[in-house]
Amino acid sequence: MRPNLAKQKFLAGEPVVNAWLSIPSSYAAEIVATQGFDSVTVDLQHGMVGFDAALGMLQAISITPATPLVRCPSLNGPEIMRLLDAGAYGVICPSIDTPGMAREFVAACRYPGVGTRSFGPARGVLYGGADYFAHANDTILALAMIESQDALDNLEAILDTPGLDGIYIGPNDLALSLGAAPTAEPGEVVQRAIERILAAVRERGLLAGMFCSDGEAARRRLEQGFHLVTPGNDANALATASTARLLAARGGKAAAAGNGY
Repeated sequence: MRPNLAKQKFLAGEPVVNAWLSIPSSYAAEIVATQGFDSVTVDLQHGMVGFDAALGMLQAISITPATPLVRCPSLNGPEIMRLLDAGAYGVICPSIDTPGMAREFVAACRYPGVGTRSFGPARGVLYGGADYFAHANDTILALAMIESQDALDNLEAILDTPGLDGIYIGPNDLALSLGAAPTAEPGEVVQRAIERILAAVRERGLLAGMFCSDGEAARRRLEQGFHLVTPGNDANALATASTARLLAARGGKAAAAGNGY
């Protein structure tokens, strides 16, 4: 089976820098994936991406060395299995708040007898190789998102779920759940929660991932001890680059605009 290079880098103690795609475009996915990222995540939760677009984006990522990942919209077993069949080599699942949800998530990512994933001759086999079934359980990444007070209350039990590869922190929803506003850099309360999560994850030898506001923030999280970092998303990068070019063209002057990125 084709190796999961992102998982191999984690196991070797090397940092994983992950791109994040929210714009439904296979061309944009191909451009981003050829820039040297270790993995590229197609976001079907908050991105403007449906399954049909995600399939083409995964195909575009697959012609590059980057590992194709997805964030599924929710904890939905058939939906997760379909994304794996489409060629995702890892799934980031939002809102895993209890150990029962963690077990259900992992089961959807694994074939029997450790999971409930069904098998079919889908694109995952085409991408992964003829021996996909024999090795998929050990190759596919299953990352649970920790982003609520409930998840913090159940943190240790979630992390002890057999077969879970690690977690991915959603700092904005975590902030909202803790009574704080989402910001580019988390405040003190959220930062303490992040530190607690990171310590518990590293204690178990699992992968710790996090969405970051930009490249500098991602670098700081790697220095803090995270294994996988996402330095913003494609929409953010497009807005930032467009604004910089507009400012340059206007000699440093631009009309005030709020685009949410």
